[in-house]
Amino acid sequence: MSIRVQCVNYDAIDPAAQARFWADVLGWRITFENEKESVLEPPEGSPEDGIVPDILFLRVPADEAKAVKNRVHMDLRPEDQAAEEARIVALGGRRTSIGQDESASWIVMADPEGNEFCLLRAFTAEELASF
Repeated sequence: MSIRVQCVNYDAIDPAAQARFWADVLGWRITFENEKESVLEPPEGSPEDGIVPDILFLRVPADEAKAVKNRVHMDLRPEDQAAEEARIVALGGRRTSIGQDESASWIVMADPEGNEFCLLRAFTAEELASF
């Protein structure tokens, strides 16, 4: 099959601000920006460059602000979950709940416009060795 995912799109009240937040969270680069949209891509020359889908933030009217839980979200796997949670909060994200059990190994976070994403636990040494 000759098809691939080009980009994942997010509606945004402020695409530029959302792109800056996510660029800081992921360490990615903003490769295009105008008043209606902003595009994020992995760092140039990285193993993800040209492989991982871009993230596109598209302007929507303020009356279309996010109102319910996302139907699609990102899961991020950090090396240190607690440190990344603190860093993301400092960047403007926040911890949130979508009804997950307190015993969950992941943390549900939200970006500045309320889009949820999960911060997974780090892989164990055994899990890393299996790759």
